[in-house]
Amino acid sequence: MNDIPISVQLGVLIALLAMSAFFSMSETAMMAANRFRLRHLAQSGSPGARKAIALLDKTDKMLGVILLGNNLVNAAAATLVSVIAMELFGDEKWALGASTLVVTFAILVFSEITPKIIGATYADRIAPIIAYALTPLLRFCYPIIWFVNLFAAAILRMLGLSLHPSAESTRLSPEELRSLVLESSNVIPKKHQAILNSLFDLNEITVEHMMTPRGSIEILDIEQEWSEVLNQLMTSHHSRLPVCRGSLDQLLGVLPVRRLLTAIGSTNFNEASLVDALQQPYYIPAGTAVFSQLAFFQENRQRIGFVVDEYGEILGLLTLEDIIEEIVGDFTTTIPGLDADLEWLDDGSIVVEGSRQLRDLNRMLGLDFPLTGPKTLNGLILEHFQDIPEADVSLKLNDVAVEILQTQDRSVVTARLYRPTAGKTPDNLYKATSR
Repeated sequence: MNDIPISVQLGVLIALLAMSAFFSMSETAMMAANRFRLRHLAQSGSPGARKAIALLDKTDKMLGVILLGNNLVNAAAATLVSVIAMELFGDEKWALGASTLVVTFAILVFSEITPKIIGATYADRIAPIIAYALTPLLRFCYPIIWFVNLFAAAILRMLGLSLHPSAESTRLSPEELRSLVLESSNVIPKKHQAILNSLFDLNEITVEHMMTPRGSIEILDIEQEWSEVLNQLMTSHHSRLPVCRGSLDQLLGVLPVRRLLTAIGSTNFNEASLVDALQQPYYIPAGTAVFSQLAFFQENRQRIGFVVDEYGEILGLLTLEDIIEEIVGDFTTTIPGLDADLEWLDDGSIVVEGSRQLRDLNRMLGLDFPLTGPKTLNGLILEHFQDIPEADVSLKLNDVAVEILQTQDRSVVTARLYRPTAGKTPDNLYKATSR
């Protein structure tokens, strides 16, 4: 080395530090790159992304070639610094010690920390580019990497670890996917985020959470006067009506009202014509997941179904529109007289129907009513009292003060809720005890 000028040796040292920086940045960028984004780029035709995915599929060999190159280059750089120090200062021990500190500092700053920060920050951009260099390098050094990995694999087996993780360990759970959606607010519009979150919720809720309770279903009773039947058909806001005799226990079928609009005014339209137009009712077992029911609706070409318990008793009604609204939000077309959205008034109270779903109240008002039992506010109040409450009775449910305003038959028609404020109950209410 004495014949080689110091300037050339310094140039070689800088080149070695640059190579070490490349390997350090490669290691961090390849391991920090988003595999889902790389797969998307690969499917879009990016050759670099395809090479990066191929390298990540054999992580042991990829890391082997990176670490092999990095260690060889660092060792060569340390040796070269020692040679330069000996040529400049002779065999002085302080010079060798100082040169060791200098090369350590240079490797740490210029070949480790800085390139790794760059690799971690711009991993998705750098990985497809680096893959072009690592792929031929891996092929060239494959025999050495294979030999070294024999010992690494043996050590892993001794520790009871697998060299290749299973597909299950790399698959994201629904909650992890939800977190990815929430963290992607800068690239996914808020409305789209809400829709994706609603899709995740569909696997966790059943049809009972979303159905219209039996007491709130509008039915067409053909045992009433025929003039009343015609009047209900002409004034109904629904496109389909359950038709029965007396009650839902005697359900005959579902009537597509819109198809009969022209026939309703005809003198030939009678009960027999109405019955002939009925469609067979479609029944949904209670406990069916909403997402599964959406697929069942599609497979059976149905848009409306009756939720039944294990004894065949009708519990409520579920439509395809109910599920779609749960995903994309309420439509602008609602039944006159019913407000889809709920908002607290200035005094911190709100009047709601007893048939309101607890899920809707929790979502719209930020409450925390339990969802494991009754599905409606009326059901929750009845469960609390174990009896039919009277009007002007107040109670507290999950820190929410509830004032019963109106009852009819066996249900609560309307109630006033008070926004929970640090456990305080409005002064004009008293807490009723269970009967």
